[in-house]
Amino acid sequence: EQTVFYAKCLANDVPVAIEILADIIQNSSLAEPEIERERGVILREMQDVESNLQEVVFDHLHATAFQGTPLGQTILGPTKNIKKISKSDLLQYIKTHYQPARIVLSGAGGVEHKKLVDLANKHLGSLKNTALDIPDLAPCRYTGSEIRVRDDSMPLAHVAVAVEGAGWTDADNIPLMVANTLVGAWDRSQGGGANNASYLARAASCENLAHSFQSFNTCYKDTGLWGIYFVSEPLQIDDMMYNIQKEWMKLCTSVTEGEVERAKNILKTNMLLQLDGTTP
Repeated sequence: EQTVFYAKCLANDVPVAIEILADIIQNSSLAEPEIERERGVILREMQDVESNLQEVVFDHLHATAFQGTPLGQTILGPTKNIKKISKSDLLQYIKTHYQPARIVLSGAGGVEHKKLVDLANKHLGSLKNTALDIPDLAPCRYTGSEIRVRDDSMPLAHVAVAVEGAGWTDADNIPLMVANTLVGAWDRSQGGGANNASYLARAASCENLAHSFQSFNTCYKDTGLWGIYFVSEPLQIDDMMYNIQKEWMKLCTSVTEGEVERAKNILKTNMLLQLDGTTP
């Protein structure tokens, strides 16, 4: 939902970093050879994405769950758009979206707030708001639906099932994160499934229901997707789905305080590990 330009540098080099970031936003040359080079890079990235079945599944999941809304579109877009986008399109996009009312400058680590404000005034102070009003973005509509892409030549099935989740500003997001941790993840290559704390991991391992699975909680501003992605033999899909529904009902009816505390501790640990460094 955002475009981000960021830099990591030594504390003494913060002024240079801010100057470079401001220059990127305001003075990109957009020379034709550079546009053509980046066009080729994006087309190659699209080929990589299309060969990654997990990426393909999640693109289809978003396309059907948020059909008719911006979240239903892929990040890279269709190939025809990449091939025909021009310098004038890019300039119009920058003019429309790179405005002070839409920009946030933040810093972490060895930088003082006042110094950051002074640098912002120096390098970004000339930016003007040309748009009369900030667009009012309506919440993205969730549509319960299904999409299947069948290929009998493939040995494994890649499946994602999800329900509407909470946005990252919603108070329910934290409970959903705990529930996501309760369901957990498992991969056959890791072993130890029979002794896993997750019921679904034990079932998938002992009954040979899947090669791997992972629960996910994808958040956007006003909505999200909460669900599970798994890889299994085609003939095991129904049994795996039955156990997934059983696990979800267990969260509603019979999860214990001990299991919740364990999930909360795991979640806290993972969140603290992600805070290693200044980027988060």
